[in-house]
This record gives sequence, structure tokens and C-alpha cells, in this order.
Amino acid sequence: MKKAFRRINPSLWVLLLVSALLLVPAMYAENQVMGEIQFEGKSHVEKTSGVWVDGEYVGYLKELKGSKKVLLLPGEHVITVRQDGYQDFTQRVVLQPGEKEVVRVAMEKALTGPLPSVTATVKIAVNPSRAAVFLDGLFVGHVGEFEGVGRGMLVAPGTHRIRIALPGYQTFETDINPIANQKVEIKTELVKNGAPLTEPLVNTQTGDATLPVVPGATPARQR
Repeated sequence: MKKAFRRINPSLWVLLLVSALLLVPAMYAENQVMGEIQFEGKSHVEKTSGVWVDGEYVGYLKELKGSKKVLLLPGEHVITVRQDGYQDFTQRVVLQPGEKEVVRVAMEKALTGPLPSVTATVKIAVNPSRAAVFLDGLFVGHVGEFEGVGRGMLVAPGTHRIRIALPGYQTFETDINPIANQKVEIKTELVKNGAPLTEPLVNTQTGDATLPVVPGATPARQR
């Protein structure tokens, strides 16, 4: 190992040292320029609500910290928080360089019509589980809320479009047409942008009968 180091051209060591000295100040300067948005929510409703920044989905509120914290360039930004059955929460923030802005989210119930007398259950097992789930174009939560024992999304019988989206991944879309009291399970893995598509699996179950249906994944523009 020591012999290998001796063979390196001394000029290369100088180049590496200069690059390191230039990189550290640049990274420090970038951190000083970026502003940070911190989110606070009191109840489970707020903590599981989806967050959009300037129209782009960034994740659900509870996870947006640590390595997933929201860093933005200085200036004005529009924060929108959505949850199924609640009014959208919207707030404009103006960030200064290196500033931390706290957004305290409080969701308010929306007026909704009566629930259907009969329903079907949709279970979703998708990786990454932090991806946003849309039912017929409306945000209803993130994948983690609809997977596992005792969890699922109740829908009225009939045709519905399921869309699952996450920044950096190709959006997945599929149609389902459950009947009353039917269980539908959607399993797939989101594909990173630029990677080849894989086929998802949709299981439709009524009683003891299970019918596997394999639709194609439809890439779509993320909203």
C-alpha cells in the first residue's frame, strides 16, 4: 500500500489538495445561501399530510427533517399542505439567506358528502412507501398509510384511477374497477427516472377467489 502512494505524481497531490481547499468553502457558502423550512403539526392529521413547495410534492410533513429537510433558495415560496377530507393549508414564506422559517400547520375539516353505503378496500404496497397516493386526481395520503394489517383505503364500487408519485421517480398509474366488499391490492416498485419499467401486480380478491391482473405502468408528468 505504501509503495503505491509513492508512485503517485507529486503534482497530482497538489491538484487534489487545491481541489479540496476550493470545495470546502464552496460547500460552506452554499449552506449559508440556502434557507430552510421547518414544519410543525400537532395531530396525526397534520403529521401525515402531504407537503407541496411551489407546486412540487416533497413528502409528508412528519418526515421532512434530518436528511429530508427542505432547503430552498432565498426568495418567496408557496407552501401547500393537503390531507384527504381537509381543506388545503397554504402559506407564503419569504426566505433570507441562511434563515430558518417555521411553518405551523393546522388542518381544518372540509365539507364532504355522505359516505357510500357499500365500499371496496384498496391496499397499496409500493416502494418507496413515502410516495404520494392520488385517487381520481385527489391526494389521499402516502403509501405507508394504506399497507399492512388492518390498513387500506375505502372506495365506492366502480372505476377509479390510482396514481402514485414521488420526485425522482416515474409516476405509476393504474385503473381499478372493484365491486362491493371486494379487496384490491396494488404492489409495485417505483422506477427511478431513466431506469427501465417493470410490471406491477394488482390482485383483486372477493371472498376466497383471487384474480391476478397485470396492467402496464403508465409514466406521467409529476404534479
